[in-house]
Amino acid sequence: MSKVTLAKALNEGLRSAMDSDDKVVLMGEDVGRLGGVFRITDGLQKDFGDRRVMDSPLAESGIVGTAIGMAMRGYRPVVEIQFDGFVYPAYDQIVSQLAKMSYRSKGRVRLPVVIRIPFGGGIGAVEHHSESPEAQFAHTPGLKVVACSNPVDGYWMIQQAIACDDPVIFLEPKRQYHADKAELDTSVAPAPLFTSKVVREGRDLTLLAYGPTVKTCLAAAEAAVAEGRSIEVIDLRTLSPLDLEPVVASVRRTGRAVMVHEAHVNLGMGAEVAARVTEQCFYSLEAPVLRVGGFDTPYPAARNEHHYLPDLDRVLDAVDRTFDF
Repeated sequence: MSKVTLAKALNEGLRSAMDSDDKVVLMGEDVGRLGGVFRITDGLQKDFGDRRVMDSPLAESGIVGTAIGMAMRGYRPVVEIQFDGFVYPAYDQIVSQLAKMSYRSKGRVRLPVVIRIPFGGGIGAVEHHSESPEAQFAHTPGLKVVACSNPVDGYWMIQQAIACDDPVIFLEPKRQYHADKAELDTSVAPAPLFTSKVVREGRDLTLLAYGPTVKTCLAAAEAAVAEGRSIEVIDLRTLSPLDLEPVVASVRRTGRAVMVHEAHVNLGMGAEVAARVTEQCFYSLEAPVLRVGGFDTPYPAARNEHHYLPDLDRVLDAVDRTFDF
C-alpha cells in the first residue's frame, strides 16, 4: 500500500494493463519520450518500447483514425488527447466512426478504444486548454463516458476502461493530477466501472458531482456542518451510462439535490441528471433540483477563471437556496 497522486495512479494503472495484455498500446502527442505533457505516461516507452508507446504527429483526427484501424485488427489502443480543447479535430472520427461501428456492423466489429482526455480548468492555462466537453460525448450513442476524481478510482477505472469492449471516453480532471495523494491498496476489489458512488453520507441534501467538482462538493459538505446541515455527496463517476440508482435512493431520503459541474449550465450534464431525478423523485422533492456550473460563455482567460469555476461559496449558495423553497 502506498500514497499516490492521480497522475501516478493513472501511470500505474496503464502499466498494469500493458503488463496484462500485450495488445494494449498507447498513442498520442509526446506520450513516449516526454511521458506526456502531464507525465501520465512517464517511463512507459522506456519499459515497453516505442512499438507499444507511440509518439504521434500533431493530428488528432489521424490519431483516433489510426486507433480505430488498430482496434479492428485486434489491438486495444489507448489514445491521449493532450488537452480537452484539442479533441475537436478528432470529433468526426469519434462520433461518426468510433461510436457507430459496432451498431453499423450489428456487433460483429468491436472497437475497444480508450480516449483519455484531461478536462476542466483551474490550472491557469491559455485558450483551448480548460474545456469541459463531456456532454457532447455523453449525448452520442455508442460511446461510454466516465470521469475519475481521485487516485484510487483513477488506478482502477483506467484498467476497467481498457478491458471494456466498447469505446470509452476517459475524462481526467487535470487540476487534480498532482493535487492530492491517497492510499492505494491494490488488494481491495474495485467498484464496477459504470457505477456511481456515495463518497460522504448525509441526511438533509444530496450534492451530485464528478471529476474536479467532487472535491469542491466534499469541502462544501464539510463547511455546511457548521450550519447544522448534513449533506450527502455522490460521485457520479459514469456519465454515459448514468447510474442513478444511488442518486435516486439518496434524493428520496434527503428531499433536495444540487448538481455541480465545471461545464456551463445550459444543456450540460446537470440538465439530464436534474430531469431524471425530478421524474423519479417528484413526490419526495422538497425543492427543485438546482444546478451549479460555469457561465454560458467560452472559458475565460486564466486571470478570470476563478470567477467562472464553481467554488465553495457558489455551491453553498445553491444549498441555501434549496432550503428557501
